[in-house]
Amino acid sequence: MPSLIIIRHAKAIDLTEAEDDFERGLTARGHEDADRAAAAVGEAGLDADLALVSPARRTRETWQHFAGLYPGIAVNSPMALYHASQEMLERAVTQALEEGARAVILVGHNPGIGAFAHSLAARADAMDGVPYGWPTSAAIAFHLDGPSLMHPARTFLFNPKA
Repeated sequence: MPSLIIIRHAKAIDLTEAEDDFERGLTARGHEDADRAAAAVGEAGLDADLALVSPARRTRETWQHFAGLYPGIAVNSPMALYHASQEMLERAVTQALEEGARAVILVGHNPGIGAFAHSLAARADAMDGVPYGWPTSAAIAFHLDGPSLMHPARTFLFNPKA
């Protein structure tokens, strides 16, 4: 059964502190929260064989906290994932599953990543505890019914604010 882990990047520096939005790195708190999220994912034993990671610095830095859980994993960072809409994220995950991925981890940005997480949680009838607005470092995982995202089952939730 295919699965999907959705993660919003960790807390990033303010735009005024960076060269541009794309180059915003993580704050000290962001690194700490990403460590906590990665530890929770590791403790849950969530599998992944493909990482879809926005190429922005803050998402790549967030991914580095998870990468040790998945040695040798294939990582794909197309520019299309940078501030992607929910629909674009759904297409990217569906395509990856249709091409043979069995367990995808997706690291991205709000509002698209949060909308995607909320949409799948609602489809799974599993909104209990799902944080409003999808905070930085939040993670959620689902079992899927093949490449279709219509009937997910929520298997994990990490809310850094809880």
